[in-house]
Amino acid sequence: MSLFSQMRMPLVVAPMFLVSSPELVIAAARSGVIGGLPGPNARSLDSLGDWMAKIHEALAPESLPWLFNMIVHPTYDRFDGEVELVKRYRPAIVSTALGSPARVIDAVKSYGGLVYADVITPEMARKSVVAGVDALILVTQGAGGHTGRYHPLAFIAEVREFWDGPVGIAGCISRGDDVAAMLVAGADFVVAGTRFIGTDESFASPGYKTMLTESSINDIVESKTITGVTANWMKRSLEQAGVPLDALGQETSVDFSGNAGSDDKAWKDVWSAGQGVGVVERTEPCQAIVDQMVAEFDQAIGRAASLQS
Repeated sequence: MSLFSQMRMPLVVAPMFLVSSPELVIAAARSGVIGGLPGPNARSLDSLGDWMAKIHEALAPESLPWLFNMIVHPTYDRFDGEVELVKRYRPAIVSTALGSPARVIDAVKSYGGLVYADVITPEMARKSVVAGVDALILVTQGAGGHTGRYHPLAFIAEVREFWDGPVGIAGCISRGDDVAAMLVAGADFVVAGTRFIGTDESFASPGYKTMLTESSINDIVESKTITGVTANWMKRSLEQAGVPLDALGQETSVDFSGNAGSDDKAWKDVWSAGQGVGVVERTEPCQAIVDQMVAEFDQAIGRAASLQS
């Protein structure tokens, strides 16, 4: 994969809702990996345009790639405006979530960009391949935010039965060892989110970052109740927001209309994290986390090579 061959490690810092900032995208790119920004993090299209311009101006002179994530669900009413911004600022990768990537294929391909699709089932993966994506991101069990349902090893194996193109894994990627393990298992790159919530550059509040460092796998709960889509949340944040834990099995309709980050949305005051949260011990710069993960990755690759010799 030529894009990731330029990186220190084949890793994308996930586009995290209400967490990823332009500063985190820029810091990730300058650290030697790829940073991701989700469109809904900006309160308006004008603000989003300003953010994308800032990222473009910072990274284009060095030809550093970045990823823009789009909600393609029919209820998301900023879709058309975001497509126009994509065509203007030309992120190297556009990833899609919660719907068919077919809606963005023509626009992204028109300037030579790549389309990656987040998928949680083999069926979704097949449909994305038919739509013409360049890569699949398999969102697996334990991922933060909107999560998957399958173990990564089984998911990779089944997808490889019909797709020999690039495959990424999202879910519980917290250490460089995890990256190496997924490459050995058949993935080409990984997407890591939870580990980067606690970066200095993220939009996460001080309370969010503190709770992250104090949480373990036992503090993560999965529910459809908040957004209508299965997602992982920190239990204490639900309790603080007054969400009764015994109501987490209730279904909620999916609705991404309006300003997704506005104060009247159910998810505004609850905090997501994946099952890999236990690795996060402190708040630190993105560069420091990438440096540590690269060192762990190199050591893991070295161990694997010694076992074969």
